[in-house]
Amino acid sequence: MSLGFVTVLLVCQLAGEVISKGLALPLPGPVVGMAILFVVLVMKGDLPDGLKDTATGLLKHLSLLFVPAGVGVMMHLHLLRDEWQAISAALLVSTVLTIAVTALAMVGLSRVFKTSDEGES
Repeated sequence: MSLGFVTVLLVCQLAGEVISKGLALPLPGPVVGMAILFVVLVMKGDLPDGLKDTATGLLKHLSLLFVPAGVGVMMHLHLLRDEWQAISAALLVSTVLTIAVTALAMVGLSRVFKTSDEGES
């Protein structure tokens, strides 16, 4: 894991946070930062091995990043107990919507790629 590539990842996240907060976007800063990194990598044309190794190393230890969130949930457990119905409804609706949007995206992309494959042959 290279410190330089960790810095690249953190700079992209910081840029995403600044853009998201500065433009009052409804997207979280890390998502915007990930889009920035994606665009930069597409423009560059390849994925540096060091960045791939660094990202893989971070993903291997991703569960550690959930420890602070877990501690936060435990500190506010009373809110979960008080608002369990709204939280359950939000989880259920968002899960169903995610499945539906994923299915629609898959159908749309399969049509696009099927059409482009037929055009090439």
